[in-house]
Amino acid sequence: MGYEIDLLPVGEESKGGDAIALRFGNLRGVRAEQTVMVIDGGYTDCGDALVEHIKKYYVTDRIDIVVSTHTDQDHICGLKTVLEKMCVGQLLMHLPWEHSAEMERARTSTFWREKLNDPARRMLEAAMELEAIARERDVEVVEPFAGIGTKDGSFSVLGPSETYYEQLLTELVGQAVKSAAQLACEAVVRKMLEAAKKLVPETWLHETLRDDGTTTPTNNASVVSLFEVDGRKLLLTGDAGIPALTSVLDELEESGFAPGDLRFAQVPHHGSRNNVGPTVLDRLLGPAVEDVTRGIACVSAPKKNPDNRHPAKKVTNAFLRRGYPVYATQGVSLLYSHDSPARSGNSPAQPLPFHPAVEDDGGA
Repeated sequence: MGYEIDLLPVGEESKGGDAIALRFGNLRGVRAEQTVMVIDGGYTDCGDALVEHIKKYYVTDRIDIVVSTHTDQDHICGLKTVLEKMCVGQLLMHLPWEHSAEMERARTSTFWREKLNDPARRMLEAAMELEAIARERDVEVVEPFAGIGTKDGSFSVLGPSETYYEQLLTELVGQAVKSAAQLACEAVVRKMLEAAKKLVPETWLHETLRDDGTTTPTNNASVVSLFEVDGRKLLLTGDAGIPALTSVLDELEESGFAPGDLRFAQVPHHGSRNNVGPTVLDRLLGPAVEDVTRGIACVSAPKKNPDNRHPAKKVTNAFLRRGYPVYATQGVSLLYSHDSPARSGNSPAQPLPFHPAVEDDGGA
């Protein structure tokens, strides 16, 4: 069996997202011998790009499985177009109102919806809109908790578990409601801090990435999935953070997974330094190694990166140290394939270099 993973570019300036098309099976055979999937759809305009890409390169208008990893706009908006313009067999997405009394109450009442904090309301409304389109189109909706996957075992959801997802929802809806003035003030402070950052040196032996990065409950609720085709393991992470990835690794290691088993790894959250640390990367990729390539990593990154956040240099250095050179979309599509037909016009991509100076975020 072969596979093709296409990471399409998302975002022109500093804001990126994920839009991934893939297929696996006998890629030189008939459509019935292949499984076609979409993992996230980027912003709204990315949906059309996904549709055209699949029609052109996969030669089909039918998608077997669409996965919405989480409800952030840079991941979910384009999926509406995919559902509307393609024939979709199954949609994997979380339904927050099935796991939270507050979310269920807000789903049926505008009054209670307005009582939610902004991140919880955005999650709810995005999920409601996508689910409504799926129901209208008679697309089966399945919640992607750990253990869900294809019958042949080629695709499996590693996380989150239902219990962990419900914990994240409790944390999310329990956050205080912030005023527009508070949100604007926080945005200004973030910009000031980013502007004030200086660069600090890194070497192959000196790593400044730390284990204390934190991300939002919405990001930690991201679907983390594994593809295993012809004995090759490929990991897609969405925007999952350290606790989410740690939970996934706890389960993977019990099934015999060893660091460095991956041929392909998606860098979480577009390369944010808040989503990975040395400990989780050692468990996932293996310890730092010189002159050895264990696999490759890909990051969906915006075309420009003025704040050095997506991807952060210290993150791409960390992957490279562990034998996983990082390839970034940054305005172009990336293709990673095995046992697949050649595509005309494709040229080899170049990995990001090792950076001797990285962003200083207060660590040693």
